[in-house]
Amino acid sequence: MVERQLGRPPRGMVAVAHRCPCGQPDVVETAPRLEDGTPFPTLYYLTCPRASAAASRLESAGRMREWQAELGADPQLAAGYQKAHEAYLAARDARGVLPTRATAGGMPERVKCLHALAAHALAAGPGVNPIGDRAVQEMGDWWAAGQCARPAEDGS
Repeated sequence: MVERQLGRPPRGMVAVAHRCPCGQPDVVETAPRLEDGTPFPTLYYLTCPRASAAASRLESAGRMREWQAELGADPQLAAGYQKAHEAYLAARDARGVLPTRATAGGMPERVKCLHALAAHALAAGPGVNPIGDRAVQEMGDWWAAGQCARPAEDGS
């Protein structure tokens, strides 16, 4: 199903990290290193094309810039974002430690990719990533139109 959503085989996938309300995967967890050993710091990856499109619409609307500005002005938001970064690192380190301490989405100083931040928020659950939670909330009901990909004829 994830391959159908992405239009290509997933790289480094180890698990479905979250399922859309329609029942299909919308976030996968990936290994810290790809099959060839290349470091891959993106632990959670948004796979649903409708969710991805919704995150893209937020980026196009300037939400990253707005939330970046707010991050610099709101110490409580910055502290929550720092904790999200630490939670992300802990989860990734449980799979394998990378030489980089960088995480996805620009954490903890920048708001760089709402796709990655929304994926983290969905996988970790509400209250872990404040910027990711905002993105998920503003992405709306991307699943309302039904499943984004059809199962194969053999049911796989």
